[in-house]
Amino acid sequence: MDKVRRILVYVCKERAAPQRAQFVQSITGQFSDGGDDEVEVNCSLEKNQFILFRGDKGRRIPLKRHASCPIKHLSVTEAAGIPLDIQLRGVDVGVAILLQTANQRVLLTCRSKELRIFPNVWVPPGGHLELDETLLDAGLRELKEETGLKLEPERVSPKILGLWESVYPPMLSRGLPRRHHIVIYMLLHSSLSHLQLQSSLSPSPAEVSACLWADSRLARAIVSAVDGEDTEVQLGDLPSSISVSQVSAEGALSDSTLPVAVFINRAPVSGPDVERVSTGTKFALELWLKSLESTTP
Repeated sequence: MDKVRRILVYVCKERAAPQRAQFVQSITGQFSDGGDDEVEVNCSLEKNQFILFRGDKGRRIPLKRHASCPIKHLSVTEAAGIPLDIQLRGVDVGVAILLQTANQRVLLTCRSKELRIFPNVWVPPGGHLELDETLLDAGLRELKEETGLKLEPERVSPKILGLWESVYPPMLSRGLPRRHHIVIYMLLHSSLSHLQLQSSLSPSPAEVSACLWADSRLARAIVSAVDGEDTEVQLGDLPSSISVSQVSAEGALSDSTLPVAVFINRAPVSGPDVERVSTGTKFALELWLKSLESTTP
């Protein structure tokens, strides 16, 4: 059955036994005393349960939701209008890999326009956690399935950057929630440059329509385009276009460029969505930039 095959989020508060999170339950809100949209939590993966808690020991990790998160703003009436099969889904777990190259770039992929969830949106490679996988195993599997890049687990040092509470559609103006995830953003370091890794790229055209090796300059511009705010975008000395690799229907790569404006698009409140970097990815890139600053001599 579907219930058995998926890894779900469990929440543990005040040393009580972990309880399976409900689909209409705001995970961030469970740990936020004043309604904050970002909190710090501990996490563990035990017996195919992804458990979030606050402990006295261990490293705490940022958990964030967007200010307009649909689950946060869901009324009782709206919650009752969600089909029962969706309400019973629980909260799924995803792993996304920020693969940092030796020359400090990270790989982003554009989700195929044929996908039902977040089509045509730029994200790191990632996907669902499967039964009996570790977080690292899931991330490496998804990286290989989506991009063709194969990393050996014993040759990488994974670090969880943060957790993002992801809901689709991403705002109530676009309809009632149909998917609810906690996405684990995991940083992996490669000893190869992006040009060396590029030669091994073989993306799945069913999932990926384009790839990009983003440097810190582009990442800063992306995170400065805050979704839901009218803040000024910090372009710095970025060129007007960015080099990307387009993926054909047969999986072949071709060099191309996209206007930098694509990557600083904000999520529209209504109407058709646009090609853009996902809000969760902006959160992850912000954490990545902080990690670069902390390791730079």
